[in-house]
Amino acid sequence: MAKVTIPGRKEAYRLLNAEGKPILDLMVEVGAPVPVPHQKILCRHPFDANKRCNVTPSQVIPLHSCVWDGKLTRPLPSLIDIRKRVTEQVASLREDIVRHLNPTPYKVSLTSELYTFMHDLWLAESPIPDLE
Repeated sequence: MAKVTIPGRKEAYRLLNAEGKPILDLMVEVGAPVPVPHQKILCRHPFDANKRCNVTPSQVIPLHSCVWDGKLTRPLPSLIDIRKRVTEQVASLREDIVRHLNPTPYKVSLTSELYTFMHDLWLAESPIPDLE
């Protein structure tokens, strides 16, 4: 299940805690309500129905932006700017996520609506065997 594609068009948001550290990344269907800071959001594990949590982020950062729409929509950043951004992003991660020995996996979650859509689609498309 680790390499299953989650169907549909999605947007992703990074939810940060009060210290500015990432809690998790949340995937939502395109057009769904955007997560709002200081409002509780139910976050679901993509494949395990028992893994879920409520998150009240202090900050919400969109992770997608259009770069190409038949042509460049904005100038591309320089390699120096890219390196600086990556360094800042890694530095913002919690220590338990970046430790070398037994790191905590970074969480990517789905909204309840996207979770339900994905699982309903799987059930509708999965063959039902006939037992005799």
